[in-house]
Amino acid sequence: MKISKTQPGILRLNYKRTFLIGFAFFGILLLWQVYDSWCPTFLTDIFARRMYHISSAELKAGDPDKILNVQWIVGIIMACDNLAALILLPIFGNLSDRTKTPIGKRMPYILVGTMVSAIAFPFIPLFFHNNNIVGMVIMMAIVLMFMMMYRNPAVSLMPDITPKPLRAKANGIINIMGYFGGAAATVLGIFLKLSEYINVSDEARKLWIIETPFIIASILMVISAFVLFATIKENKIEEEIKEELALGEKLAAIETPVDDNGPMSDANRKMLMAILGAEFLWFMADNAIGTYIGNYVIYYLNSVSSATMILTIVGGLASVIGFAIAGSIADRIGRKWTIASGLIVTVLAMAVMCFVHPTGEIVGANGEAAFPKLLFGVWAIKGFGMALVHNCSFPMVVELCSNKQIGRFTGFYYAASMSAQTVTPILLGLVFKASLAWRALPVYATIMFALSWIVFTTRVKNIKARKLENTHGIEAFDE
Repeated sequence: MKISKTQPGILRLNYKRTFLIGFAFFGILLLWQVYDSWCPTFLTDIFARRMYHISSAELKAGDPDKILNVQWIVGIIMACDNLAALILLPIFGNLSDRTKTPIGKRMPYILVGTMVSAIAFPFIPLFFHNNNIVGMVIMMAIVLMFMMMYRNPAVSLMPDITPKPLRAKANGIINIMGYFGGAAATVLGIFLKLSEYINVSDEARKLWIIETPFIIASILMVISAFVLFATIKENKIEEEIKEELALGEKLAAIETPVDDNGPMSDANRKMLMAILGAEFLWFMADNAIGTYIGNYVIYYLNSVSSATMILTIVGGLASVIGFAIAGSIADRIGRKWTIASGLIVTVLAMAVMCFVHPTGEIVGANGEAAFPKLLFGVWAIKGFGMALVHNCSFPMVVELCSNKQIGRFTGFYYAASMSAQTVTPILLGLVFKASLAWRALPVYATIMFALSWIVFTTRVKNIKARKLENTHGIEAFDE
């Protein structure tokens, strides 16, 4: 039975459609998981060759402090990527808001961005293997530029066709789909160990170990984009649910109503700036961990690189639990306290990581040490906590705009995160250079997470959405 009309005062979350939108997030997290897991180590190795004329594996064995000396350069390259994103994401958000085509306003950007990124992505490890830093960095820049074309419109797609009070639950579902993409990349890293490429002589290095994950990621990205294109018809859906979107505006969790044609109210503007300020700080912490954890495991803990991938799986599984329940928690205590709870849990996890040391127990054929088991618990707690944060923060931002401005406000959200991700790799790289201590990583992250909790809890108001009733059962899967 197909139910096409929404009863007055009732909103429904279409789970089937939300899962399909999640294929956009599947492609995003798949690519970035491979990119963040492999590229910082590629850069570390290639700059070690340029500066010291030997590989990073030889440096690790003979003079490991020099590995820390090149991290600030690695940080600059990774930060340049994010600086470009800081500029491009708002541009593509605004462009897609104003685009009108037979396939929708977001889909053209998603398709073009996916195709070009997928073609360029496998050339990154190819140029690295041939010790061509210029070619590698150019390919990284191309991938980044076209992923920015993809990313903002893909993220905007969910709030485009989801009423405001339902966006936290919808965001949980699409983030779970995204973590499936991240998990796919992580599994590749378990079987194709980067450390088995890095920790051997130049003659023994096999290109297929590092090339295969990039090729598979490109193929899966293309498949996910075509699934999205085949199943989500933007224009048709927006027309079908326009009454639900209008009802969602009336039930939104905002201090003052949004006026499509008028200026933003002072109260809503202050709320937006507070959320973005706290977001900047938690991304300063989270991106620091994401950028340097691979090097931390290989060069500090002296463990096999697959341990990083297992960490990601553990954190991802905990994140799935967090995303699954975050919407229900927010319905009960509000989005503010859901985010605040996630931040304080994450602070505690990072504080524990400050006391982790290399085990010194040699277990690998190339001299790798046993991995500290405590980090698995740390990653599970961090994954759960940050799921609560990410699940509710983006809906809070797009709650403050009309449906005509979602791409623009998505640009604001990513401007905060990308500006943080521009600053933090360089800043932490300089901290590494000054301290010559890998333990600076968890200390830095703990401080930044704690500052974000302080800003968020003191500056953001807890405004709950007006009470609404959700449909259940077969109605929830109505198209």
